[in-house]
Amino acid sequence: MSNTKVLPLLDAGETVAPCCPPLTERPVTAGEAETAARMFKALGDPVRLRLFSAVASHEGGEACVCDISDVGVSQPTVSHHLKKLKEAGLLTSERRGTWVYYRVEPSVLAAMGKLLAVVPAAA
Repeated sequence: MSNTKVLPLLDAGETVAPCCPPLTERPVTAGEAETAARMFKALGDPVRLRLFSAVASHEGGEACVCDISDVGVSQPTVSHHLKKLKEAGLLTSERRGTWVYYRVEPSVLAAMGKLLAVVPAAA
């Protein structure tokens, strides 16, 4: 018997708001922890992290799947990993003709950066 818990996925079109205060500010709530864990779990796979980085750093802030698929795995595997990044709320996509273009959700990098920010101790 497994004690793993399935986390809810974001619905299509749902955006990610900054999830949590900096970890050094106060303990995160259970809900905040689930949101942050979903994002970081999706990035815990090296292929997903490379794909996310490729999209985030691509000129214009978006990338065609045809431009980012050279990560050492087959095209179906790339599609699987992009789907997981979308389900975690890290990417959005738009089909244009035969190609799909991906963008990093605007609030995602800010939310992850805020969570990991070090807040100076009060003097």
